[in-house]
Amino acid sequence: MIYSMTAYARREIKGDWGTAVWEIRSVNQRYLETYFRLPEQFRAIEPVLRERFRQRLARGKVECHLRFEANAAANTELNINEDLAKQVINAAKQVMGLTGEESRINPFQVLQWPGVMETPEQDLDTINKALLEGFDQALTDFISARASEGDNMKALIEQRLNAIAVEAAKVRESMPEVMQWQRDRLQNRFDEAKIELEPSRFEQEMILLAQKVDVAEELDRLDSHVSETQKIMKKGGACGRRLDFMMQEFNRESNTLASKSINADITASAVELKVLIEQMREQIQNIE
Repeated sequence: MIYSMTAYARREIKGDWGTAVWEIRSVNQRYLETYFRLPEQFRAIEPVLRERFRQRLARGKVECHLRFEANAAANTELNINEDLAKQVINAAKQVMGLTGEESRINPFQVLQWPGVMETPEQDLDTINKALLEGFDQALTDFISARASEGDNMKALIEQRLNAIAVEAAKVRESMPEVMQWQRDRLQNRFDEAKIELEPSRFEQEMILLAQKVDVAEELDRLDSHVSETQKIMKKGGACGRRLDFMMQEFNRESNTLASKSINADITASAVELKVLIEQMREQIQNIE
């Protein structure tokens, strides 16, 4: 199975602690690059997330976003730090004594002092465990989306490969007719110029021409590249780089075929090959 580098997944998880939403998206990239947007209290799990991406992905620019909303009802209980409150009150009385002013201490100002009011802290270990489980589910969905898109790309590439094989076969079948056409054309030129050549000399000229325009080797290589590309896709996995290399080989053969063309039909086939190869290359740029 081949995988696309372009995909998106979303997974929402809920618990007594609140609600969290994981979002993972990616685009094509030469290497694996991961970017995270996490609430500050969950920064500690970033190395774990990065390693899980590394274990299951090979290429792509991946963005991972966590939105977290705590359950307000779970933190309604308030506690007073009595020792700290007493220290604040005593300190306030000392200041009033130094200034010589007597006034009633406002209890609400005491409560506003940092640390006097306490709310029970959430169990981060429990929340982190739930978040990581949700992340694994989102990552599985994400990889499934990459695989689904990869299947679509594979079908498109296979269509182009079949079309390339058809064009190569068409050129191969037309070569005898092309050579006969070129033979007649050359003979007509000699006749128009009133040049008489010995049969052996004429055959030598035809042999030289045939060698210049012989495309059998290029057609054989095109067929070989089609077969090799199909094998690579069948094997699957992270095969994007290998497929990209094959596109370079396809281009090399199509360019040589175009340079040797002496017939409008062969030129048309060479152009069609270039179009098919470029269409495949555009798809392969997004394969992992």
